[in-house]
Amino acid sequence: MLKTNESAENYLETILVLSQKKPVVRGVDIAEELGFKKSSVSVAMKNLREKEQIRVTPEGYIYLTDSGRAIAEMIYERHQLLSRGLMSLGVDEQTATEDACRIEHVISQESFEAIKRHLHMTDRKINMTKKTLPEFSSLRQRFSFRPKVSHFFAGAFRVFFLQHKS
Repeated sequence: MLKTNESAENYLETILVLSQKKPVVRGVDIAEELGFKKSSVSVAMKNLREKEQIRVTPEGYIYLTDSGRAIAEMIYERHQLLSRGLMSLGVDEQTATEDACRIEHVISQESFEAIKRHLHMTDRKINMTKKTLPEFSSLRQRFSFRPKVSHFFAGAFRVFFLQHKS
């Protein structure tokens, strides 16, 4: 996979998300979504086109190429998982989303896969517990976190943020 910068990844992710909401994506849609000037988006689209990560039709419709889609889906998956993980620690949705947006670009694939495996294993254990203990659902509603996930994320994010303080 080609190395991309954070800005390019954000544009690709935005195109992916917009393409799930709209029948076609145009530069003006991206500018509105990100709060950028259309001229800034045009420059970015030119760069993504040159890297063959997007295709632009004569009508101005923007489509992800296979390589652009692969990057966008990778970033989007990271964003979703990291946001949910932070919210499971009790972080409010807006802060979790903003923090996930920063972390998704710097976390290594190895670390992300380890977090994903851990969460998947924890979810499986919780689902097994739900099947054996019907009252687990009511207990979980009283507590806004999953202990094993929360302990894992608390340690992981404490280390991450101490290393990346601005």
